[in-house]
Amino acid sequence: MKTLRKTWPFHVMLLPSMIFLLIFSYVPMAGIVMAFQDYKPWLGFTGSEWVGLANFRYLFERQDSIQVIWNTLVIAVLKLIFNLFVPFIFAILLNEIRRVKLQRTIQTLVYLPHFLSWVILGGILIDLLATDGFANRILSTFGVQPIFFLGDNDWFRFTVIASDVWKEFGYNTIIFLATLAGINPSLYEAAEMDGATRFKQTLYVTIPSMIPMVAVVGTLALGNVLNAGFDQIFNLYNPLVYAKGDIIDTFVYRTAILNGEMGFGTAIGLFKSVISMILILLSYRLAYKWANYRIF
Repeated sequence: MKTLRKTWPFHVMLLPSMIFLLIFSYVPMAGIVMAFQDYKPWLGFTGSEWVGLANFRYLFERQDSIQVIWNTLVIAVLKLIFNLFVPFIFAILLNEIRRVKLQRTIQTLVYLPHFLSWVILGGILIDLLATDGFANRILSTFGVQPIFFLGDNDWFRFTVIASDVWKEFGYNTIIFLATLAGINPSLYEAAEMDGATRFKQTLYVTIPSMIPMVAVVGTLALGNVLNAGFDQIFNLYNPLVYAKGDIIDTFVYRTAILNGEMGFGTAIGLFKSVISMILILLSYRLAYKWANYRIF
């Protein structure tokens, strides 16, 4: 009670956020019941037929459902790897630039795409990557036949991953630049006195000092392994690339919203949420074990 008397203003400050979270995050979870029903909007929760686990069995029986889950894993894992590797390398290279103005200019330029929505970028990419777009005009000058980047299953995944890395790598570099700023300068001084070149200083001082943060970022990203980017895929895909470009979120959108299979769509969403929760718990455990990182 003594602690509560001292800290009650902080609890009052937190109250609006808790109410907001309760109303918009926890109350809607009552809709999970639709995953176990043949849900009909005009009948509601109480009038719709209870079907138990039928929607989940249907999920694993449908061939397109298995393909969608596989697409999601492939795209999400590749995004995770490249969105970790590219910012890591770029941060090291950017840190080697000695002219502060040039370094800040480059930082600003690579940050900008992060703040553009996929609605805008989607329209730009559709125009740039069209068969008669700017990218194919450049390729044609080298004698390369036009490539249907957004309509060919063999190219769509590559286009999605490459465009996502281009959009996010600058912003993702921030955490690695902060890690570089925290490295003890005496380590570089000692390495230089021992005759280490700049490359060897990077190899034996910079990279080992950044590995713990790489472990933290990588393990925490595991919780989002089933989030392959609805905004991006939705604005870029089309029926021609459903075979390799359709992910869980876009599949739920089409089945639950467009086709009216709300029970089936909710079952897919619940399946994804449970797996994501397990992965998040696992990732926090791994981050604590490998890098001694913990939130609480």
